[in-house]
Amino acid sequence: MTSAPTQNMPPQANTILAALGQAAFVWDIATDAIVWTGQAAAIFKDIPPAALATGAGLSSLIEPQRAVRTEALAQALAQVTPLGGASYRIEYGVRASTKDPVLWIEESGCCLGAADGKPLRVQGIVRVNDERHVREEQLLKLSQHDPVTGALNRTSLLLALSEAIEETSRFRSSFVFMLIGIDHLARINDAFGFDVADEVIGEFARRIRLRLRGGDVLGRFSGNKFGLILKNCSVDDGNIAAERFLQGIRDEVIPTRSSPVSATASIGAVSAPRYARTVDETVNRAQEALEMAKRRRNGNSAMWRPNVERDAQRRVNIRVTDEIVTALNERRIVVAFEPVVHAGTREPAFYECLVRMQQEDGGVLLAPDVVPVAEKLGLIRLVDHRVLELVMAELVASPDVQLSLNISPDTTMDPDWWSSIESMMRAHPGVAERMIVEITETVAIQDIDDVRGFVTRIKNFGGRIAIDDFGAGYTSFRNLRKLGVDIVKIDGAFVHNIARSADDRAFVQTMIDLNRRLGIKTVAEWVQDDESADLLRDWGCDYIQGKLTGLAAPERPWLDEAASPRPATG
Repeated sequence: MTSAPTQNMPPQANTILAALGQAAFVWDIATDAIVWTGQAAAIFKDIPPAALATGAGLSSLIEPQRAVRTEALAQALAQVTPLGGASYRIEYGVRASTKDPVLWIEESGCCLGAADGKPLRVQGIVRVNDERHVREEQLLKLSQHDPVTGALNRTSLLLALSEAIEETSRFRSSFVFMLIGIDHLARINDAFGFDVADEVIGEFARRIRLRLRGGDVLGRFSGNKFGLILKNCSVDDGNIAAERFLQGIRDEVIPTRSSPVSATASIGAVSAPRYARTVDETVNRAQEALEMAKRRRNGNSAMWRPNVERDAQRRVNIRVTDEIVTALNERRIVVAFEPVVHAGTREPAFYECLVRMQQEDGGVLLAPDVVPVAEKLGLIRLVDHRVLELVMAELVASPDVQLSLNISPDTTMDPDWWSSIESMMRAHPGVAERMIVEITETVAIQDIDDVRGFVTRIKNFGGRIAIDDFGAGYTSFRNLRKLGVDIVKIDGAFVHNIARSADDRAFVQTMIDLNRRLGIKTVAEWVQDDESADLLRDWGCDYIQGKLTGLAAPERPWLDEAASPRPATG
């Protein structure tokens, strides 16, 4: 490297440049020679002086785009005139070999021309600018990685997954994408706190990372899930790898600042591009496999495979969802009325409103055909809203009738349902006293305190609460008293055979007696014959319903004064 004062530079300028950590240069365009001040050797550490002696030599060291300096200077030189020069400023990295770290340089200068306007020389200053690039690299790393685990964040993981799909499709190879879910992380949060849960998450990441091969990719997919891209991996290799990861996770408890924590994980995986050709398809099928593994037992793994029955069911779900939504929009969700009669007189006490869906071909789907599907597909809230509207309309139109309606578990905590019923009650005072809301026993035992709040709100309106299908779950009579329900409907599975089963007779009779002692009315469901009805009456049962007294029908018996409950024909 030529080390000499540049043209027309006063001696004290070298001292100033040294103090600032800068070096000056003059590049003669005609000869391509570059003359540097003495500070250049300190700035371009480990760069051979000969490589900096010419413009071509310097350009050969530049990264990441070798032509960045040449192009910037060419633009500046094109603007040179006899009356003045053209300034420029660029940044680039240099290194002597791929083994050396990149040295980031900031260069600013001016291109000068001769009297005829032709470019003559370039003179400028360079300095090291590593600090800014280090900060940028840190920010880039933070934007791409999860702070708790150091693994890729979700965005970067999905980008890597997209690249893996493209790569395997191009080179006809395969990879396995895994989702590793920490089992019951919420319990760890509740028991030990979020800081301990973060330690568990970080330790899971460390144990997984120890078992990765070169080229495999680890990312944090969500709060309790990690995503893994295992390149050049077959289905069989994926199953072996899954067991290796699970074993590494469950073999030892996890030490934390509070106490040792025992945790397990489950894995769902899919082979791509064999069974997944897009990012969404890959993620969705890994999620399905993870849910499948958890259904078997926690700490298990499953590999996604095609399933004809599952795919057929999904097509049915899509069709039924469309049918239910269309029926709601077209007001084809209606109710049928099943009488609940006094056990002694068999005169109607109230009518249970059961949902029906009228089909476009004239057929009708019953509640067992509609409700389970609507619950599974997340549409039951809309159905319950429609049933509430219909029941309220009937109560308003018929001042002497009493009606009951069933609501699903989710609806008990639905704020929109509450808003609807509150506004209806205010608009029609006195209607609530003729309405009974039925909730299943399984709902009642899920969270006694929440359900008690629901019951209290209904009763504050003046309405009544019935527990449906009582006996199918495990509600104690103590909880019945705590909930303050008004009516208990005994599950028909215990009622329909009481004339022939001593066990069922003992069970039903005991329930009726206990309810009477608690001041709770009792309804026996599925009553099919006079013998059963007489037994229930003699035991003190308040109401009965079933085939004997009339099944649900769309007609409104209370509109005909002469109408009385009778067995239905279908």
